[in-house]
Amino acid sequence: MALFATIRSYEHPALHRNPITGPKCPTRNPIGSLRSIIIPMKTKSMVVHTQVADSSLVQPLLSEEVVITKTTGPLFEFKEYMATKAKKVDKALNEAVPLQYPKKIHRAMRYSLLAGGKRVRPVLCMASCELVGGDESLAIPTACAVEMVHTMSLIHDDLPCMDNDDLRRGKPTNHKAFDEQTAILAGDALLSLAFEHIAAKTTNVSPERVVRTIVELGSAVGSLGLVAGQMVDIHNEGKEVTLRELEYIHVHKTAKLLEASVVCGAIMGGGSEIEVGKMRKYARCIGLLFQVVDDILDVTKSSEELGKTAGKDLVTDKATYPKLMGIDGAKIFAAELVAQAVEELAYFDAAKAAPLYYLANYIANRQT
Repeated sequence: MALFATIRSYEHPALHRNPITGPKCPTRNPIGSLRSIIIPMKTKSMVVHTQVADSSLVQPLLSEEVVITKTTGPLFEFKEYMATKAKKVDKALNEAVPLQYPKKIHRAMRYSLLAGGKRVRPVLCMASCELVGGDESLAIPTACAVEMVHTMSLIHDDLPCMDNDDLRRGKPTNHKAFDEQTAILAGDALLSLAFEHIAAKTTNVSPERVVRTIVELGSAVGSLGLVAGQMVDIHNEGKEVTLRELEYIHVHKTAKLLEASVVCGAIMGGGSEIEVGKMRKYARCIGLLFQVVDDILDVTKSSEELGKTAGKDLVTDKATYPKLMGIDGAKIFAAELVAQAVEELAYFDAAKAAPLYYLANYIANRQT
């Protein structure tokens, strides 16, 4: 399956199977999809170690041990890696948005930006930079910018005129904590600051690569990116939506920004065109995967577990993968996306790609 290699992402054939029965489970999954993948740090021609995750997402789909890659050496400490990277991002974000006059708008910006979250997008940005040989310092301004854009999208998505949500990351949404006008302006300010931050704070990277990064992030957010997905999503509320239309919505509304996170990191790190292309394909898979998992969690978890309002999609009758494919079909599609994502990483050194292997598995098995 050469997902996204020769066809547009919203034409992925796995989406166009019987929406009632869902896609058939592959007889052999090439990567131990949605298991805990143990990727050692040094590579030799040895047998990989795999470990079954304690996850309810797709563990039941798998019935056999699978070889991922041939590696040996000390295990990669993924939790420590995520915590270390997130701490660096949080520090940089705190410094990027100081509390200054007018204090109310800056408090609102900081309220949502520093509310926690998994920092998946900035970590992806930093990991892809390092994968192609760059130092993480080259990507930190861009990683912060991606998180600013993501936070803007959450603030605006929660507004009464959009999804009208009261809870985000376990806290009242921005317009509930402040007011609707302030929330809109806080999102606007974060969006503009994102591009300013890349241009002003990036060092030791060629101007050409900085411009490429700004263009990449801008296109992911605009009328052919995140905004396009949101617009089509709003337009189709309460309507019958095909799987192809649903993929278009989520490729643009969710996956585009994840794709930009990875691609921008690779650009900042000095990646070749081939490397950037491989990272783009990997990112498109995990970007769509993120939304498939989100849809599954929305109908299987409580608001307390998610840190946001659960069951909103059912209440508003929104099209979701579980609704169109069934829970089992959505889980199998998620497994296929993980498989393709890991296949793209096979081009790179396994030790250097370890964080991205784990991040794909983490996105697949996340519970919030």
